[in-house]
Amino acid sequence: MADVDTSGGSEPLDLIGLSLNENVFVKLRGGRELYGLLHAYDIHCSMVLGNVEETVYEYVEGSPQLEARKKKSEMLFVRGRHGGRTRKAVEE
Repeated sequence: MADVDTSGGSEPLDLIGLSLNENVFVKLRGGRELYGLLHAYDIHCSMVLGNVEETVYEYVEGSPQLEARKKKSEMLFVRGRHGGRTRKAVEE
């Protein structure tokens, strides 16, 4: 993917680069959230995540509440055009 200088910077990609080999939280369109280890990314913000837990929030017919479905994947590629926000995960 990208060979990025991770010594610091103010560009969004520089900030993502600081999270390489760290757990990150990615919020995507469509009620999807990902939590996993950031292995790689590119200039389009496409990402390769490992040990991923994906949560999908959906409305249940006849209920005002959202239902959360979780799925685990060993490795996941997220295409940058899916539009999302990434932040370093905070350990609890």
